[in-house]
Amino acid sequence: MTVSRDHLRRRARSAFDDRAPGVLARLLAPPLFSLIIAIAAQIAIPTPPDGIPITMHTLAVVMAALCIGPRLGTLSIVLYIAVGLVGAPVFARSGSGPEVLFGKTGGYIIGFLFCPVVIAAIVRRPDGSIRGWGAMITAVLAAHAVVFLVGVPWLALVAGYTPWRAMEGGLFPFLPGMVLKSGIAVLLGRVAAPWAARRIW
Repeated sequence: MTVSRDHLRRRARSAFDDRAPGVLARLLAPPLFSLIIAIAAQIAIPTPPDGIPITMHTLAVVMAALCIGPRLGTLSIVLYIAVGLVGAPVFARSGSGPEVLFGKTGGYIIGFLFCPVVIAAIVRRPDGSIRGWGAMITAVLAAHAVVFLVGVPWLALVAGYTPWRAMEGGLFPFLPGMVLKSGIAVLLGRVAAPWAARRIW
Protein backbone atom coordinates (compact mmCIF):
# COMPACT_ATOMS: atom_id res chain seq x y z
CA MET A 1 0.00 0.00 0.00
CA THR A 2 2.88 2.36 0.82
CA VAL A 3 4.47 1.72 -2.57
CA SER A 4 1.14 2.34 -4.25
CA ARG A 5 0.72 5.66 -2.47
CA ASP A 6 4.23 6.74 -3.36
CA HIS A 7 3.58 5.80 -6.96
CA LEU A 8 0.36 7.81 -7.02
CA ARG A 9 2.08 10.81 -5.47
CA ARG A 10 4.85 10.65 -8.06
CA ARG A 11 2.31 10.45 -10.86
CA ALA A 12 0.34 13.38 -9.46
CA ARG A 13 3.52 15.45 -9.07
CA SER A 14 4.61 14.57 -12.58
CA ALA A 15 1.22 15.53 -14.02
CA PHE A 16 1.32 18.83 -12.15
CA ASP A 17 4.86 19.53 -13.39
CA ASP A 18 3.74 18.85 -16.96
CA ARG A 19 0.68 21.07 -16.70
CA ALA A 20 2.14 23.93 -14.67
CA PRO A 21 4.12 25.61 -17.48
CA GLY A 22 1.07 25.57 -19.73
CA VAL A 23 -1.20 26.98 -17.02
CA LEU A 24 1.30 29.72 -16.21
CA ALA A 25 1.72 30.53 -19.90
CA ARG A 26 -2.04 30.83 -20.36
CA LEU A 27 -2.27 33.26 -17.44
CA LEU A 28 0.64 35.45 -18.51
CA ALA A 29 0.37 35.31 -22.29
CA PRO A 30 -2.63 37.62 -22.90
CA PRO A 31 -1.29 40.60 -20.90
CA LEU A 32 2.20 40.00 -22.30
CA PHE A 33 0.99 40.08 -25.89
CA SER A 34 -1.20 43.09 -25.13
CA LEU A 35 1.97 44.86 -24.05
CA ILE A 36 3.81 43.69 -27.19
CA ILE A 37 0.98 44.99 -29.39
CA ALA A 38 1.06 48.33 -27.55
CA ILE A 39 4.83 48.64 -28.04
CA ALA A 40 4.54 47.66 -31.70
CA ALA A 41 1.93 50.38 -32.20
CA GLN A 42 4.48 53.04 -31.30
CA ILE A 43 6.64 52.15 -34.29
CA ALA A 44 4.58 54.41 -36.57
CA ILE A 45 5.46 55.96 -39.91
CA PRO A 46 2.77 58.36 -41.27
CA THR A 47 1.82 57.82 -44.92
CA PRO A 48 0.34 60.23 -47.46
CA PRO A 49 -2.24 61.45 -48.16
CA ASP A 50 -3.99 60.99 -44.81
CA GLY A 51 -1.13 60.39 -42.39
CA ILE A 52 -2.41 56.95 -41.41
CA PRO A 53 0.70 55.33 -39.96
CA ILE A 54 2.43 52.15 -40.98
CA THR A 55 3.01 50.34 -37.70
CA MET A 56 4.17 46.96 -36.42
CA HIS A 57 0.68 46.44 -34.98
CA THR A 58 -0.32 43.74 -37.41
CA LEU A 59 2.85 41.70 -36.98
CA ALA A 60 2.31 41.65 -33.21
CA VAL A 61 -1.34 40.69 -33.63
CA VAL A 62 -0.51 37.87 -36.05
CA MET A 63 2.22 36.59 -33.74
CA ALA A 64 -0.22 36.62 -30.83
CA ALA A 65 -2.51 34.39 -32.88
CA LEU A 66 0.29 32.02 -33.85
CA CYS A 67 1.96 31.89 -30.43
CA ILE A 68 -1.01 31.64 -28.06
CA GLY A 69 -3.89 30.57 -30.28
CA PRO A 70 -7.33 31.90 -31.17
CA ARG A 71 -8.82 32.28 -27.70
CA LEU A 72 -5.88 33.76 -25.84
CA GLY A 73 -4.80 35.72 -28.91
CA THR A 74 -8.22 37.32 -29.12
CA LEU A 75 -8.17 37.99 -25.39
CA SER A 76 -4.83 39.79 -25.71
CA ILE A 77 -6.31 42.06 -28.40
CA VAL A 78 -9.41 42.71 -26.30
CA LEU A 79 -7.18 43.69 -23.38
CA TYR A 80 -5.15 45.97 -25.62
CA ILE A 81 -8.27 47.73 -26.92
CA ALA A 82 -9.79 48.00 -23.44
CA VAL A 83 -6.64 49.56 -21.99
CA GLY A 84 -6.54 52.05 -24.86
CA LEU A 85 -10.19 52.95 -24.43
CA VAL A 86 -9.77 53.83 -20.77
CA GLY A 87 -6.98 56.27 -21.58
CA ALA A 88 -3.66 54.45 -21.66
CA PRO A 89 -1.55 55.72 -24.61
CA VAL A 90 -1.25 52.34 -26.32
CA PHE A 91 -2.66 53.11 -29.75
CA ALA A 92 -0.43 54.31 -32.59
CA ARG A 93 1.56 57.47 -31.82
CA SER A 94 0.56 57.23 -28.15
CA GLY A 95 -3.11 57.65 -28.97
CA SER A 96 -5.83 56.68 -26.52
CA GLY A 97 -9.53 56.93 -25.86
CA PRO A 98 -12.74 56.31 -27.81
CA GLU A 99 -11.88 59.03 -30.33
CA VAL A 100 -9.14 56.78 -31.74
CA LEU A 101 -11.32 53.69 -31.90
CA PHE A 102 -14.12 55.61 -33.60
CA GLY A 103 -11.80 57.64 -35.78
CA LYS A 104 -10.22 56.97 -39.14
CA THR A 105 -8.02 54.12 -37.95
CA GLY A 106 -10.55 52.44 -35.68
CA GLY A 107 -11.58 49.89 -38.28
CA TYR A 108 -8.08 48.48 -38.45
CA ILE A 109 -8.06 48.02 -34.68
CA ILE A 110 -11.45 46.29 -34.78
CA GLY A 111 -10.15 44.11 -37.62
CA PHE A 112 -7.42 42.81 -35.32
CA LEU A 113 -10.07 40.96 -33.34
CA PHE A 114 -10.80 38.63 -36.25
CA CYS A 115 -7.19 37.70 -36.98
CA PRO A 116 -6.64 34.91 -34.41
CA VAL A 117 -9.78 33.01 -35.43
CA VAL A 118 -9.00 33.35 -39.14
CA ILE A 119 -5.43 32.18 -38.65
CA ALA A 120 -6.40 29.21 -36.49
CA ALA A 121 -9.08 28.12 -38.93
CA ILE A 122 -6.50 27.91 -41.70
CA VAL A 123 -3.39 26.57 -39.99
CA ARG A 124 -4.87 24.11 -37.50
CA ARG A 125 -5.79 20.59 -38.56
CA PRO A 126 -8.78 18.80 -36.98
CA ASP A 127 -6.36 16.84 -34.75
CA GLY A 128 -4.89 20.10 -33.42
CA SER A 129 -1.57 19.91 -35.27
CA ILE A 130 -0.31 22.73 -37.48
CA ARG A 131 -0.30 22.60 -41.25
CA GLY A 132 2.73 23.43 -43.39
CA TRP A 133 4.19 26.41 -45.18
CA GLY A 134 1.37 26.93 -47.65
CA ALA A 135 -1.26 27.13 -44.92
CA MET A 136 0.93 29.42 -42.83
CA ILE A 137 1.42 31.84 -45.71
CA THR A 138 -2.29 31.74 -46.57
CA ALA A 139 -3.29 32.32 -42.94
CA VAL A 140 -1.01 35.32 -42.44
CA LEU A 141 -2.13 36.95 -45.68
CA ALA A 142 -5.76 36.25 -44.83
CA ALA A 143 -5.33 37.92 -41.44
CA HIS A 144 -3.95 41.05 -43.09
CA ALA A 145 -6.79 40.96 -45.61
CA VAL A 146 -9.36 40.87 -42.81
CA VAL A 147 -7.80 43.95 -41.20
CA PHE A 148 -8.03 45.84 -44.50
CA LEU A 149 -11.56 44.55 -45.19
CA VAL A 150 -12.70 46.18 -41.97
CA GLY A 151 -10.32 49.14 -41.87
CA VAL A 152 -10.69 50.53 -45.40
CA PRO A 153 -14.53 50.71 -45.47
CA TRP A 154 -14.40 52.16 -41.94
CA LEU A 155 -12.02 54.85 -43.17
CA ALA A 156 -14.30 55.61 -46.10
CA LEU A 157 -17.33 55.90 -43.82
CA VAL A 158 -15.69 58.04 -41.13
CA ALA A 159 -13.85 60.35 -43.53
CA GLY A 160 -16.58 60.48 -46.18
CA TYR A 161 -14.27 59.08 -48.86
CA THR A 162 -15.14 57.17 -51.99
CA PRO A 163 -13.97 53.53 -51.94
CA TRP A 164 -11.07 54.33 -54.28
CA ARG A 165 -10.00 57.32 -52.19
CA ALA A 166 -10.09 55.17 -49.06
CA MET A 167 -7.87 52.58 -50.73
CA GLU A 168 -5.42 55.30 -51.77
CA GLY A 169 -5.04 56.37 -48.15
CA GLY A 170 -5.72 53.16 -46.28
CA LEU A 171 -4.60 50.23 -48.42
CA PHE A 172 -2.07 50.88 -51.17
CA PRO A 173 0.63 52.53 -48.98
CA PHE A 174 0.57 49.52 -46.66
CA LEU A 175 1.02 46.70 -49.17
CA PRO A 176 4.86 46.66 -49.24
CA GLY A 177 4.99 46.61 -45.45
CA MET A 178 2.33 43.91 -45.38
CA VAL A 179 4.53 41.67 -47.54
CA LEU A 180 7.53 42.24 -45.27
CA LYS A 181 5.59 41.67 -42.05
CA SER A 182 3.91 38.59 -43.51
CA GLY A 183 7.29 37.09 -44.35
CA ILE A 184 8.56 37.66 -40.82
CA ALA A 185 5.36 36.23 -39.31
CA VAL A 186 5.51 33.11 -41.47
CA LEU A 187 9.14 32.40 -40.55
CA LEU A 188 8.52 32.90 -36.84
CA GLY A 189 5.16 31.16 -36.93
CA ARG A 190 6.56 27.99 -38.44
CA VAL A 191 8.69 27.67 -35.32
CA ALA A 192 6.29 28.99 -32.67
CA ALA A 193 2.89 27.68 -33.74
CA PRO A 194 3.58 23.89 -33.70
CA TRP A 195 5.07 24.15 -30.20
CA ALA A 196 2.36 26.49 -28.89
CA ALA A 197 -0.52 24.48 -30.39
CA ARG A 198 0.47 21.48 -28.25
CA ARG A 199 0.86 23.42 -25.01
CA ILE A 200 -1.12 26.68 -24.99
CA TRP A 201 -3.82 26.80 -27.66
